[in-house]
Order: sequence, then structure tokens, then C-alpha cells
Amino acid sequence: MPELAPKALAIRLRQQAILSDFGVEALRATELLPLLQRATELCAEGMEAQFCKALEYKPYQDCLLVCAGVGWAADAVGTAIIGADLASPAGYALKTGRPVISNHLQDETRFRTPKLMADHGIRRAINVLIANRDGNYGVLEVDDTREGQFEEADIAFMQGFANLVGGAIERQRAEARLKAAVERQELLSREMSHRVKNSLAVVAGFLGLQARGSDNEDVKAALADARTRVEAVAQVHDQLWRQPSLEAIDVAGFLEALCARLQESAPHHTLVCRAQTVNIPADLAIPLGLFVNELVTNAIKYAYPEGAGEIRITVRDVGADDGAAGGLHLSVCDDGVGLPEGFDPTAPRRASLGMRIVNSLARQLGGPLEIATDRPGAHFSLRIAPTMAD
Repeated sequence: MPELAPKALAIRLRQQAILSDFGVEALRATELLPLLQRATELCAEGMEAQFCKALEYKPYQDCLLVCAGVGWAADAVGTAIIGADLASPAGYALKTGRPVISNHLQDETRFRTPKLMADHGIRRAINVLIANRDGNYGVLEVDDTREGQFEEADIAFMQGFANLVGGAIERQRAEARLKAAVERQELLSREMSHRVKNSLAVVAGFLGLQARGSDNEDVKAALADARTRVEAVAQVHDQLWRQPSLEAIDVAGFLEALCARLQESAPHHTLVCRAQTVNIPADLAIPLGLFVNELVTNAIKYAYPEGAGEIRITVRDVGADDGAAGGLHLSVCDDGVGLPEGFDPTAPRRASLGMRIVNSLARQLGGPLEIATDRPGAHFSLRIAPTMAD
């Protein structure tokens, strides 16, 4: 194999460096047209040519659109069309998959010279196919008005560009499909949560009708409590589908919105929600919301029998620096009459239905439920394990 002349060797080494740098750009690219434009600029530079263009195949019109390029008239990129039939150099490369070199277009008998190239005085051209597993995207072409020779070695350089572009196109399309699938899944999840909320509202309405139709006060009270809990589940789902993301939910925004809804039903009380901005999994939000709802509702009913008062909901991120294992610390407190003498809300047989529900939710959240007895009012707290809160 003959050694390359110093100038030719320098050109090939420069082409390798340009191709290597473009490979990094192709891996990072998120938009196609800027990448194609960059490819034409670097390809022209590496070939020391005046013109380069990227051609996108339009199958319905069976033509090639100039979608990026350098050296051409300002109105050519994005509008100029070249035939995709076998009689044009680019069309031949597209349809056969074989590169085309034509160093004397004025004497060419195999192909016609496209009008765009004739208008710019192009005398020689080289074309390679841009393809990937999705099919043929189009053609990458380098052109020049000057005398000279495009060589077989130039094909390797240009094909490297075309392959990188084809791979980037394939990756971007796959990412777009994946993004669309994720967005559709999230839309379906939101729609399902919205429908669940509406269905639960209907159930709550039925329970209310049944309560009004009963003459038994105990039955009415039981049905009213059941309706309240069903409405609580509906409110949690209402907050869920309104969140920006269903994968990770901001506990601060979630609980603030939930407490605002609870405040509407207790205008004489003051609900204070202090929650740090911490993301929690969506499947943790439902028991967390129900836990807070149950305790706040109990405080609204029983904490201040003589009037109104303050109910505080606090969530903070517990770091390892305070001697804890991490996770979240949740508390619901009031300054009311407190728990009855000798009442143990954690005892399963003595606790009311509401407290049994609270204990069950606490276990789901990583409990156990803690009750402070050294201060006025009722003070419930719960530590959510870091593995659940992450």
C-alpha cells in the first residue's frame, strides 16, 4: 500500500479529528436540524469543499429536501428540492445505498445535474446515504465549483458523518417515542385518578342519602363518618391528579392543598400547615393524606368543644445530623382538651374506629404512631422511614 503524501496525510488526520469531535456532538444532540447543520459545516471543512448539504427524503413526493447546508443561497435550505430518482446523483445514492462520486458533472452521462447545483455552478459532487434501523433518512452530499478530485478515501470520512447522523436520528426518535409513551401513561394515570375521585364522590353522595333516610341516630352517625372518609379518599385523589408529576409528589404542595380543602369545612378553626419541600412516591401520598385527614377531622370534631382553635400539621425532613436515621417526621397537634383520661389510641380493642384507621395507616407509613402526653392538647407524630420517603 503506497504511503500518503504529507499533505494528504495531514488532511486524513484532520478528517479523523473532525469526525471524532462530531461524534461527541452527535451523542449529546437533542435536536435534529441543528445537528444536521453542524454536520454539513464540519463535513465541508474536512473535505475543504465550498458546499455541503443534508437531504431529507420525502417518500410521498419521492424527492429530497435540502434541510441543512453551507455555501448555498439563503433561500435554498428548507425549500430547495432535488429529484430522488436514479437519474440524479443523490437519488442514486438513496435508492441503491451506494456512494456516488462525480468529479466532472458537465461531462456526466450517468446522471443529470440538478437545477440547484447547476445554478450554483457545481462541477463535482460526492454523495453518501444517511440510514439507520428505521430506514433511509436521506443523503449527505459535498459539492464544489473548482477543479479537483473527490477520492474513495473521502467516502469513508463522509460515511462516518452519515452514520453518526443516522444513529443520532434513531436515538432521538426512540427518545421521542418513549417520551410520548410516558406522557400518555401519565395522562392515563391522571384520568384514572380523576375518575376514581368522581366515582368516590358519587358513593359519598349515596351514603349521605342513606343517612338522611334513616331514623336511627347511631346509623346516621356511622353513615356520616363513612361518608366523611370516602370524601377524604376522593380529596386525596383530587390532589394527586393535580400534581405536576405522578412519579414523585411534593409533600408540601400536596398537604397544603389538602389542608386548604379541610379548612373550608371548618371555617371557625385555624389549620396551619408547615411542610418542607420533599418529594415522596405517589403510592405513599394516599395513606399520608388519609392519615392527616383522619387526625385533622378528629381535632375539628373534638379538640375545641367550646369554640375554635388552632390545628397544626408539620412535616420535616429528618437528617442524620440530629441522630435519626433519616426520613420524614409528621405531626398533627392541637391545644384543645386533649385525649380522655386513660384512653390509649394505640390499643386495638379499646380504640375507636377512627383511631384503628389511623393506626393502620401509620403502619403503612412505617409507624408506629406516637402520642405526646406531656403537653396540653393532642399531639400525634409519626416517623416515615427513609426507604419509603425516597
